[in-house]
Amino acid sequence: MTAYDVVKAHYDANDRGDLEGMLAPLAADVHWTEMAGFPCAGTYIGPDAVRAGVFERLGREWDGYTASITELLDAGDTVVGLGTYSGTYKATGEHMNVRVVHVWRVRDEKVVAFEQFTDTLLVARATHEF
Repeated sequence: MTAYDVVKAHYDANDRGDLEGMLAPLAADVHWTEMAGFPCAGTYIGPDAVRAGVFERLGREWDGYTASITELLDAGDTVVGLGTYSGTYKATGEHMNVRVVHVWRVRDEKVVAFEQFTDTLLVARATHEF
C-alpha cells in the first residue's frame, strides 16, 4: 500500500463518517498538528489524543462540521490534501467555509505525522475568538 493509498483510506472513512476507520492508518506515536489559531490548535501524539483533542472536540463544538478534500497530491512518502472545511459553530451560530491544506507523512504504511494549514481568521470569525 502506498502513502497515497493510506491517506486516501483516511479520507474515504471520513466521507463515510467512520471515526475508527479514520484513526486506523495512524501510527501509535503519530504527531498530529492543528495550526495555531485553530480551535484545536496544538500537537497531539497518538490516535487516542487525536480522537479526543480533534475529532471529538469538533463534533461537540460544531454542527455539520465537514472536511471535504477534493484533491490529493502524491509526493512519495508525503501526501498533500487540498479542500474545504465547513460547519456552524454551535456557541455563536456562525457558519464558516474555509480552504484547507493537509500535509501527511507516511512510513511503513502508517501516518507518522500530519500538519494542517487553514485560514484561521475566517475560523475565528465564526467562533468569535479574535
